[in-house]
Amino acid sequence: MAQATLTLTMPEEVWIQQISTDYPESTFRVLAAVPGSETGFALVRIAGSAVPEVVEAMDDHPQLTELSLAQWSDNEATVHFETTAPLLMFSSRESGMPIELPVEIRDGEATIEVTGSRERLAELAEQLEHFGLQYRIEHVRERLHESQLLSERQLEVIAAAVEEGYYDTPRRSSLTELADHLGIAKSTCSETLHRAEEAIVKRFVEDLPNIDNDEPLEEQLAST
Repeated sequence: MAQATLTLTMPEEVWIQQISTDYPESTFRVLAAVPGSETGFALVRIAGSAVPEVVEAMDDHPQLTELSLAQWSDNEATVHFETTAPLLMFSSRESGMPIELPVEIRDGEATIEVTGSRERLAELAEQLEHFGLQYRIEHVRERLHESQLLSERQLEVIAAAVEEGYYDTPRRSSLTELADHLGIAKSTCSETLHRAEEAIVKRFVEDLPNIDNDEPLEEQLAST
């Protein structure tokens, strides 16, 4: 499966873009969300120095048809609401790609994490564009279960190397001592460690945020 991190820019006509840019220091954290047939429902925690003003602006906005307070303080409020413009929820529903919660929105931008098949991610990109959501790719990679990264033997040797202090500075165990501890030849221990380290380092480098953000998501998925 592929895993992607996207930064979305909300359309100007949508309530969350208008209110979050009017109060750019406020943070909107979507804790739960569910789309209906024509509307969407969400539980959002708002934080910042202008919480009363933000809640008042939400209560007055025509795209929010219902709003109730679940928790309130001077600098934080949790609200449940219904909206006629749940573009992100609709994009998720139509593509069949669940968006991992919580989602944080600030100053008109939302950062989302999604994991699924390449086909579903490509469909999500199409739906985002369909609903007028511009997106910037922060990160995309193939996600494998950790058991697929190393063999059982490699896991055993790496775990022993860490436990015995082979990777400590200074080292508490030499390669010879580690091989003796495992009951294997020094050459076998060295080769197994090297292959495991190669897999781990390559995975680490793949995870670095070096994605070309100007390349469409569909093309990036095709190349991973």
